[in-house]
Amino acid sequence: MSFEEEWGELKRAAAERQSHMRLNQLPAAGGGAVGTANLSVNQDNLGAIGNAAYALHGRLIKDGNHARTTTEEAATAMSSSSFRTGAAMTTVQKTWNSQLRTLLDACAHISNHLDYSVAQHAKDEEDVKTSLAVSAITGYFK
Repeated sequence: MSFEEEWGELKRAAAERQSHMRLNQLPAAGGGAVGTANLSVNQDNLGAIGNAAYALHGRLIKDGNHARTTTEEAATAMSSSSFRTGAAMTTVQKTWNSQLRTLLDACAHISNHLDYSVAQHAKDEEDVKTSLAVSAITGYFK
């Protein structure tokens, strides 16, 4: 089979697949299953994950900086001794630094976001309690 024939066959197969494409959505007649949701999170879970991210952030700063300074020193020593490996170690150190900063940012983002989520959930819960209490009081004035 020539390239053109094979290419034409692949294009036809792709066109057939696209004509049968459908979007994932709920049927028009009904909604989703009620009562089958199993996703739940409580504040203790969020707090534990946030604390783990915070602890990981602290360890990464300490251990990551140790690795960075050690690698810098090794690269400088090798370069000054005319080893070509010194330049490679400098590249490794720069890559490590970049990836370490990315990971530190991610840990901080997770920790901060979960702290915010816990605080926001507590605020929302208090707002709901307050509005229910107010609506109950309002019922007595009618």
